[in-house]
Amino acid sequence: MTTPRFRPALADDLPAIIALLADDPLGQSRERPGLPLDPRYDEAFAAMAADPNQLPLVMTVDGTLAGYLQLTFIPGLSRLGAWRGQIESVRISSGSRGHGLGEALIRHAVDLCRRRGCTMVQLTTDKARADALRFYERLGFRSSHEGMKLDLG
Repeated sequence: MTTPRFRPALADDLPAIIALLADDPLGQSRERPGLPLDPRYDEAFAAMAADPNQLPLVMTVDGTLAGYLQLTFIPGLSRLGAWRGQIESVRISSGSRGHGLGEALIRHAVDLCRRRGCTMVQLTTDKARADALRFYERLGFRSSHEGMKLDLG
């Protein structure tokens, strides 16, 4: 496997990104990867692309999309006006797992946060993803807070 490359996602990447999001037991029930894509994906991508604090990031290997995450830069007043990086929707294609690509993707995102002046990087992972929890802990993330969500629909 060659060195991964990173770049902002393009609208043309949407079908492959949605397929990645659907390529696990949890995503299968939440996503609709069939073509044509649900127009809500296009609307969400357009909103992300228009916001300078949103970075939909893809990783390619040998020209093939192998990973994705959404990186959000969040300004805040706490911690002396600190910025945070929020990592969401991390996925590595099932055929590319086990080769260190997830670690490369997360380390690249953390580096982007440093360059943007963030003092912290945070993420959440579903409690059903025990392997993901161990993975993030191995990379230095620690479970310091209880995350809570309210599903609106």
